[in-house]
Amino acid sequence: MAEAVEVYSKLETEEEDVYTKDGTVDYKNNPANRNTTGTWKACPYILGNECCERLAYYGMSTNLLLYFKYNLNQHSTTASKNLSNWSGTCYITPLIGAFAADAYLGRYWTIAIFSIIYVMGMTLLTISASVSGLKPTCVSKEDCHATTTQSAVTFIALYLVALGTGGIKPCVSSYGADQFDDADEREKKHKSSFFNWFYFSINIGALIASSVLVWIQDNVGWGWGFGIPAVAMAIAVGSFFSGTRLYRNQKPSGSPLTRIAQVIAVLWKKRRVQVPNDKSTLYEIADNESAIIGSRKLDHTKSFSFLDKAAVELESDRTKESLDPWQLCTVTQVEEFKSILKLLPIWATGIIFATVYGQMNNLFVLQGTFMRININKFTIPPASLSIFDTLSVIFWVPVYDQIIVPVARKYTGKKTGLTQLQRMGTGMVISIFAMLAAGTLEVVRLGIVRRNNYYDYKNMPMWIFWQIPQYFLVGCAEVFTFIGQLEFFYQQAPDSMRSLCSALSLTTVALGSYLSSLLVTIVTDISTKGGKPGWIPDNLNHGQLQNFFWLLAILSILNFGAFMWISNWYTYKKPVGTLSAKFKTDEISAERGLTNSEL
Repeated sequence: MAEAVEVYSKLETEEEDVYTKDGTVDYKNNPANRNTTGTWKACPYILGNECCERLAYYGMSTNLLLYFKYNLNQHSTTASKNLSNWSGTCYITPLIGAFAADAYLGRYWTIAIFSIIYVMGMTLLTISASVSGLKPTCVSKEDCHATTTQSAVTFIALYLVALGTGGIKPCVSSYGADQFDDADEREKKHKSSFFNWFYFSINIGALIASSVLVWIQDNVGWGWGFGIPAVAMAIAVGSFFSGTRLYRNQKPSGSPLTRIAQVIAVLWKKRRVQVPNDKSTLYEIADNESAIIGSRKLDHTKSFSFLDKAAVELESDRTKESLDPWQLCTVTQVEEFKSILKLLPIWATGIIFATVYGQMNNLFVLQGTFMRININKFTIPPASLSIFDTLSVIFWVPVYDQIIVPVARKYTGKKTGLTQLQRMGTGMVISIFAMLAAGTLEVVRLGIVRRNNYYDYKNMPMWIFWQIPQYFLVGCAEVFTFIGQLEFFYQQAPDSMRSLCSALSLTTVALGSYLSSLLVTIVTDISTKGGKPGWIPDNLNHGQLQNFFWLLAILSILNFGAFMWISNWYTYKKPVGTLSAKFKTDEISAERGLTNSEL
């Protein structure tokens, strides 16, 4: 008997060394072997998928404003609002993908299925821009006319893409982070670097899109300009599937929305119950692992203490054979809900930042069309200036990872150098200077217009390269805020809600786009009263675009103040315990020749 116990203990030790402790499984649904799956072995396939997908996305979106304006013959404000609405939808649909991944499909199959939808949308968009009868009729490059049907096909394709990207965006970053075991200190320290290089891969795709693809769209044709991204997306799908055997997968844990609804329902039923002073008496299962599949237990926190009523165990609860989650919730389930509530104020402060970021493919492009874009016979597509945002990101990611983090670590004593909230706040400050740079440039540009009577002249003597500082500042701000936000929402999310929280972080970009559309509508209505051309007319030489940038700068300052106030009271989550991959006892005994009774 003693020998059997000793053998079993040895087996458990071997198991802990070989298998991950965060509950991940391999493609055969067996416990994930840490030596043959995950870490940087699996990441290249995920990063390759993201690089190609972002090339496809930015290959469309970077120049889409001018496609709406010139090929679909839309007014400047209409084109701007349509782009903002579509971009917003691309960042709202991740809520659908996240729910499917966390509740039913898992991240692997969610990425796979929605990627196929994405390819279908890209294919239809390519057809709409290249097949006679579906593509707009053009007399010249800037004189095209689209029928209602032609416009409808274009937007059906674009919103198919929006649905497809909704299944990819919230899952890919989380899926990559899943390849590193949170319970293993050696792997955990690489997770922060993964988010940096994940964002780096995004911008490699964006770099090709904003340079090569924008030039092709402006000089070769939109059929090729959309067709190449479609091929890139097909390559992205192939890259993802080719790494299947190396991935670690988190099992779907059921609907997170159902668990939240259970807490609310139980809280209402027990609204008059007094929470005990001794919080250790609150209900939690006795096992090391939580009752929620794929989730570690969460330690009790003092915030939102009124929610603790849902975990108060009454005499009536104890008399039942099995506890009903609609009658009594565990501490971990309550803490899940608390985690979401604590994230919401931080999430809200990301909306203004996303509005600033959204100008890069929107009003920055419009501003660029009224600057000098010709070098001899070569024309610089205004949308291609976003390449400097990409170059900025590519520059700052390794600088942050290899220089800023080690230096900051010496002063803060934290492994990550800066906390995620400190990193996000730094980016918000930089974004204010981006808007100030854009507004100042417009003031200088309009000064040249007035002094030289260039009101009806489009390609000004002022070079478009004067836009580089504002693009570069936006890229720097991204490295701090967006990457910090990605890591923050992943780390602070409950284990079983990581896709949902990643989607939640992405919705700031959606709401930022919608806010941009709303602000354009409001300022247009106000500034055009009395027959005035308004801030953003078709001919910017008669407008006051700088006022819009000043408005965003002021909103960003106020937003940063709110962010600082909210960050001061935020407390980081504290998971307890691990999720061990378990051997089946029968398999162990069969291998070692031991019976169940001996074990």
